[in-house]
Amino acid sequence: MNEAELRERVNAHSRFPQRGKLTIVTDTTEFMNIKAGDVLEIQGEYYLLRGEELEGRFGLDQEPKFWVKKAVDLSDGSPKIIKLVFLESFFMQLGVQRIRCYRSPQKEARILDKTRGDPFFMQGRNLHDSTGNVVRIIDRIFGIRLYEYIISLGMDHESYFHQQFPSLLNSLIECISAIRRLHLLGEVHGDIRNDHVFIDRGTGLYRWIDFDYSYEWAENPFGVDLYGLGNLLLLTVGKGFHNLGDLTACGPPGMKVVSCLVPSDLSLFFKHRIINLQKLFPYIPDRLNHVLLHFSQGAEVFYIDTEELLDDLRACRQELSC
Repeated sequence: MNEAELRERVNAHSRFPQRGKLTIVTDTTEFMNIKAGDVLEIQGEYYLLRGEELEGRFGLDQEPKFWVKKAVDLSDGSPKIIKLVFLESFFMQLGVQRIRCYRSPQKEARILDKTRGDPFFMQGRNLHDSTGNVVRIIDRIFGIRLYEYIISLGMDHESYFHQQFPSLLNSLIECISAIRRLHLLGEVHGDIRNDHVFIDRGTGLYRWIDFDYSYEWAENPFGVDLYGLGNLLLLTVGKGFHNLGDLTACGPPGMKVVSCLVPSDLSLFFKHRIINLQKLFPYIPDRLNHVLLHFSQGAEVFYIDTEELLDDLRACRQELSC
């Protein structure tokens, strides 16, 4: 693509005409220096960058992710998300287990290849910049994050549980089945969170995003994913999360509930998060509540793989007549 054609295409997708010299980026190593208005040239393809994606986590202020760029494919005008190489590691505490977690762009690239065509996963391609960095070109999903949808439902919990939850459970089972397929491919998601499931506006499917985290836990290779799924289930059953601090802030009524709680009613991972939801909402069936308690501080039996969790959730679905 010559300079005149490139400028014409950039201007067609820019809010303001670019009159100065275009900045063409071929090496993405210093991603903090790559800004909106730059053009990424990679393996003969051109992408106009339009800023950074924001962290969308439940209950947290949004912050820019400087290694994840909004972009437009200048060949056809389609919106893309471009993920650049960013390496970090940290330790996660899960009960008595201390688990090393780390980012692996190569692992995410591998999963993009292995799940190509599976509509329950984000789709994209892997390219390499001029210095060999793996760059993931992701198709944007148009929709809403699962947690945003749930908390937007303007109804009390009991109405939600009887009217909305059975359908949500159906979709969640399909979503978890996709993670089962991923595990059977020998991969883990690595970062299962409430903001990493999108409800696709076009298909209604629950789709997984962001696979660049991995972890080291030899005793339970799928364990971190399973605890992430437990947290996602907790969000869906509870129509949001319920923490001790939230109840304390409610004054005497909340304090009365707190006085009935014991450590085994709380999450193993989030120490102040209530996981025995039946103590808050007594109409939750025993079978479903028992699934949640697998992820509590009082759990004596843990899920080993996603199929065990799915078997229990399918039984819950039958009980709820989903």
